[in-house]
Amino acid sequence: MSLPVVTRLPPPPFGEALTDALRYWEPRRIGYNTVLAAIVAGWVVFTWPHFRGAFTWNALLALFVLAVLANVCYCAAYLIDLPMQYSDFRDLWRRRRGILWVLGALFAAAIAYYWMADEIYPGAGTGV
Repeated sequence: MSLPVVTRLPPPPFGEALTDALRYWEPRRIGYNTVLAAIVAGWVVFTWPHFRGAFTWNALLALFVLAVLANVCYCAAYLIDLPMQYSDFRDLWRRRRGILWVLGALFAAAIAYYWMADEIYPGAGTGV
């Protein structure tokens, strides 16, 4: 049994690769943010009396900063996607890059869950 032959295609122009990456990743940012928002909302809803005193301007500012940082981390996908588009595995990568989205969303969800459980929840009842 022989391996399939990989035909080396010329690399795409940078603008084309960037446009392809943007068209793929940016619509999926909505799902990524929805996953993280669902985790935070779940913590607040299922432990509601505990969070009642935590709704302050400082807490909302902290939540906004954490949301911005989560979206900055989402941009790490471009650090993998763009070089992969210049590799011999471009076509395979373009078909399978959803795996990176799932792994990244799961990793971000784990961090959000940990942050809510260990950093936010303990101080929420005191309004700190």
